[in-house]
Amino acid sequence: MKAVILLNGEPYLGHIDEDAHIYCCDGAYKWAKGKVRIDENLGDYDSLPIIPMPAPKEIYPSEKNQTDGEIALHRAIAAGAESIVIYGGGGAREDHFLGNLHLLYAAHKRGVKAEMVTNYSRIFVGEGLITVAGYRGKTVSILPFGGDALIKTSGGFKYPLEALWLRYGSTRGISNIAQDDDAYLLAEGSVLIMIDKEAV
Repeated sequence: MKAVILLNGEPYLGHIDEDAHIYCCDGAYKWAKGKVRIDENLGDYDSLPIIPMPAPKEIYPSEKNQTDGEIALHRAIAAGAESIVIYGGGGAREDHFLGNLHLLYAAHKRGVKAEMVTNYSRIFVGEGLITVAGYRGKTVSILPFGGDALIKTSGGFKYPLEALWLRYGSTRGISNIAQDDDAYLLAEGSVLIMIDKEAV
């Protein structure tokens, strides 16, 4: 099963794949309605003055311990999602953007492939053998996430990463460039991959 989660950050301007179960969180309805099919609305609706359609199964209290995005992530995983794409997770409130990166980490730790696609970047968390396919000439930043990470080897990047420790709290790994369409790296520990793409 594939899942898509729509968030109330910067509206995503590009195409959204509808071959998935689509969760729309709270105020994302404002930019998603009419743009993409919505299978399930959810949230506390503190960012939306109306109740969207389809009507949510449950309205959460505004004072809660999880963001609407985290609720959607857990709901998607519980429903059997094996891959999740998040749209609308960038821009607007930067605290939510940072929290959304942690949602990628949470999904990764549960064995679910998750990525966030913004108008400017593709972002995901990886470990082990990580491929960066189809991004020749694009800027690729690789940052440790959740602790230090060892890059054992890499290929297809302008700046090779060989037996290199990326220390948590350091900016080492930012602004590499993919020189091949099949760039890769082998990481021991979790890393956050951010790929710059053409703005939509």
